[in-house]
Amino acid sequence: MSMPEPIYLDHNATTPLLPEVVEAMLPYLREHFGNPSSAHVYGARARSAVEQARDRVARLLGCDDDELVFTSGGTEANNLAIRGVAEARPERRHVVMTAIEHPATAEPCAHLERHGHRVTRLPVDADGRAALTPARDAIDDHTVMISVMHSNNETGVLQPVAELARLARARGALVHVDAAQSVGKVPVDVRALDVDLLSVAGHKLYAPKGVGALYVRRGTPLAPFVLGAGHERGLRPGTENVASIVGLAVACEAAARDQEALAARLLRQRDALWRRLAEAVPGLMLNGHPELRLPNTLNLCFPRVSGSRVLGGAAEVAASTGSACHDGHERASAVLLAMGVAPALALGSVRLTLGRGTSDDDVVRAADALARSWRRLVGDA
Repeated sequence: MSMPEPIYLDHNATTPLLPEVVEAMLPYLREHFGNPSSAHVYGARARSAVEQARDRVARLLGCDDDELVFTSGGTEANNLAIRGVAEARPERRHVVMTAIEHPATAEPCAHLERHGHRVTRLPVDADGRAALTPARDAIDDHTVMISVMHSNNETGVLQPVAELARLARARGALVHVDAAQSVGKVPVDVRALDVDLLSVAGHKLYAPKGVGALYVRRGTPLAPFVLGAGHERGLRPGTENVASIVGLAVACEAAARDQEALAARLLRQRDALWRRLAEAVPGLMLNGHPELRLPNTLNLCFPRVSGSRVLGGAAEVAASTGSACHDGHERASAVLLAMGVAPALALGSVRLTLGRGTSDDDVVRAADALARSWRRLVGDA
């Protein structure tokens, strides 16, 4: 008798495709295969699909369709935003980011640093939110941009984007937001946030891997970092991934339709998961702000054991830790260390992220499996 599939609690890593996304994509994988740049009817059909999709994604973000550039995902969108602005504004040689950025932001900033830019990494408080006073002190007349994630991928903590944007505006700096984890989970409106650039990753909101988008406020100086033909207003050369772009649009429409009800249900389930685990595991610690975080995200530190061992002993649960393993040695999450969590305790972290397919029964079963694993490990210690 085969074992049932593990309970999937890793939706911040990736999400399954919605059935309606798959159905919308199929015609563009089969009969509507044309190149959007071709002048004949096959190209016109593909081009029309891309432009319709652009409008649908833009509506979710609150921008105009001509302010949206399709990319291969969040990483490319972040690189285009950070490196593209830096090249377009060479007179400013200072970048501000937070100490908890995803590598898709941190590495482009480090690349600029290696090539002569000054980079300031803002600290975060114990709740995992970027500190505003250091930001106010750091942003100056040489700052080309501030890049900040909308929500942290490990803790789910929402960052003070609008407040940071006001500080940047006062000094003439541009604002880039990595919203890969937020779009589809909480409202993300580029006008309300008052940002210049914002990155989207399709596979975080039930669209395919390999597709994303970058919002570019009209008039924002931006140079392409990949060179080629004139696709996507010359900012992202390469033949468009039509089927995946169509899928992203359908996923964005589903997000707009279901966001409020889905967020309420995930919040209820997430908090039920926390309560059941906290009752079963004395000393269990919640990482991140108790309220200002994504409704689906729960980051915990299990006492006295590593999170990877807890997950290893709970085959019924598919989830992640925030730690990294190099050369056989486990290292604590850099995000948790930046929040001031002690290294030994940070090694006990587990990230549990719920999604559309998570049931109430999944929550109970996952909590019980994780608690059993922890008890076995503590008993063996």
